Amino acid sequence: MPTAQSRTSHPRTDSFPDGFLWGTATSSFQIEGAWNEDGKGESNWDRFCHTPGRIFENHTGDVACDHYHRWSEDLDLVASMGLGAYRFSISWPRIQPTGRGAALEKGLDFYERLVDGCLERRIEPCATIFHWDLPQALEDRGGWTNRDTAKAMGDLAEILARRIGDRVRRWMPINEGPCIADNAYGKGSFAPGVVGSVQLVRQCRHTVLLAHAHASRALRDVIGRDRIAVGFVHNPWPTLPATDDPADIASARAIFLRNAAWWLDPLWKGRYPAREWADLGADVPEVLPGEMELVGDKPDFLGLNLYFADRVSATAEGGRPWKREEAVLTDFGWTVEPDILYWIPLWCQEEWDPAGTMVTENGCAWEKGGLDDSWRIAYLREHLRSLAQSIADGARVTGYFAWSLLDNFEWTSGYSKRFGLVHVDFDTLERTPKASAAWYARVSRENRIFDAGAGPEIP
Repeated sequence: MPTAQSRTSHPRTDSFPDGFLWGTATSSFQIEGAWNEDGKGESNWDRFCHTPGRIFENHTGDVACDHYHRWSEDLDLVASMGLGAYRFSISWPRIQPTGRGAALEKGLDFYERLVDGCLERRIEPCATIFHWDLPQALEDRGGWTNRDTAKAMGDLAEILARRIGDRVRRWMPINEGPCIADNAYGKGSFAPGVVGSVQLVRQCRHTVLLAHAHASRALRDVIGRDRIAVGFVHNPWPTLPATDDPADIASARAIFLRNAAWWLDPLWKGRYPAREWADLGADVPEVLPGEMELVGDKPDFLGLNLYFADRVSATAEGGRPWKREEAVLTDFGWTVEPDILYWIPLWCQEEWDPAGTMVTENGCAWEKGGLDDSWRIAYLREHLRSLAQSIADGARVTGYFAWSLLDNFEWTSGYSKRFGLVHVDFDTLERTPKASAAWYARVSRENRIFDAGAGPEIP
């Protein structure tokens, strides 16, 4: 495997190993709609969206893509691409309106239909338990500042395990802890919109890790540790080497690992990184006896959500990360850096040695081209080439999920940004596969990347 001092040791490859899992992903709040149907409770994102001025043009998730009523049509789209897996998330207030107590049968019925619909189409259902839509009643009691939320999520996981655990093999309790903690309780940009202190954010991060731990234990206890794979899905902030100079590679690796350690050290090493803990001083979170032992029960796999990156050099810019001026920008202004799928899986494997890794999200917000979305194809092509090379050089990556199946509600950007392989007309809700859907279907079918109709070159 390449180390911080080397690059590739194998000829370039555009092929993937036999059995590689190809899929696509969505999240409940972004596509389901039906925000108050069949007994569903209010979520913190419902409240956030219904507060004027929080979301682009005051868009809401009330209808979204109406997936709650059109789920069968959407699974047909996944099947039409020949994909082997579909990663979806569960709306907590659709199961427990207040986040506590008995489960709503209609909510469980919906996810049972979804899981069975996947299996009928020979699609593996992969369940994310929490993708940001917290019951508002739990938010009113402190949300992720309150460690009781972590225990409540363990109860939710037990409910789900008893209902669909016999049919779902891959589980992901948490999606993107930094968005749950930092964006929501530090920057105030996500629901519930709290602008908090460093200590508050670190306490929220700890609660999120506890929630992953409680949910993981519940899933394993009910279903059986050997019958499922429970993963932690993280969105690290990648820094990549400016050149293939070993000093640049070492510098980028060191910065990346330091940024990711607060989330991944507790899970795989059973402790917070000593250097950062010391630097925080009085801002460290409260950790109760036994909590780190609970958190440190290693996940079965690491999920990586990767979209963009900074560059760094050992000498230029004073060693500080920067964005390449020549890099292509998506509609979010994110720099397109396909090397993230080469370096990040390798570095994570070297440092934390997860039993396996999956790219659980990767994609781009681009509306140019409309249905003929050649830039999205180019984005996917170059990222997948980097991933294929990473695997050839030793990364144990077993699957890839394109974000996203559908154009959807893109959080504070409302419906102004489109990530979908499938176009959604938000007036009629009509679905139309884009060129990228056909291209990705061929990649999945042939288990390799190809150039035909594969869009422009990306510098």
